[in-house]
Amino acid sequence: MCHLKPQIDETGTMERWYMLSLVGKDRPGLVAQVSAALCKAGCNLGDSSMARLGANFSIMVMVQWDGNLKQLEEIIQPISQTLTLTPHIDELPGGMEHHVEPDVRISVYASDRLGIVEEVTTALADAGLNILHLDSNTEPEKGSPNKTYYLHIEGTVSQGLDPLYAALDRLTSEKEMNAQLIPINPQLQ
Repeated sequence: MCHLKPQIDETGTMERWYMLSLVGKDRPGLVAQVSAALCKAGCNLGDSSMARLGANFSIMVMVQWDGNLKQLEEIIQPISQTLTLTPHIDELPGGMEHHVEPDVRISVYASDRLGIVEEVTTALADAGLNILHLDSNTEPEKGSPNKTYYLHIEGTVSQGLDPLYAALDRLTSEKEMNAQLIPINPQLQ
């Protein structure tokens, strides 16, 4: 597994990185079969995000491959057809860049309704949060026909914690949400 320093290989040649996305019906073995096919073809795997969304599974992975885009597509085609996955590949001209660690974790809970993600992400962006990861879902409230919508967010802070706390206080009071912010960068104030 590659981590962070992929710019130039040992021969002095610039490494080529691609963003590979695969989406299809979830079933056991998808990650193992995709990663094995890529490994056997000589691909180096970097950062990834994989998740079940409804009945589907989504794979996003940065792939270092010395060949061109068309050759990588030829590697991906048989495995995506076998597993009934829809592939998409983009070349990453800047390489694998650097990994960014989040400064904060934020959890927001509200009764499910239209517009929650927009309200939360807009308020947090206006308060200086760059979202690195967002996970959301709904779950039934115990003993109620209503559903709770939750968001778990990780991001980097550009304006300090106070604007984020203020944004979450407004969401809590004006939009009837519950929110929690956990600083994970000890240097952040």
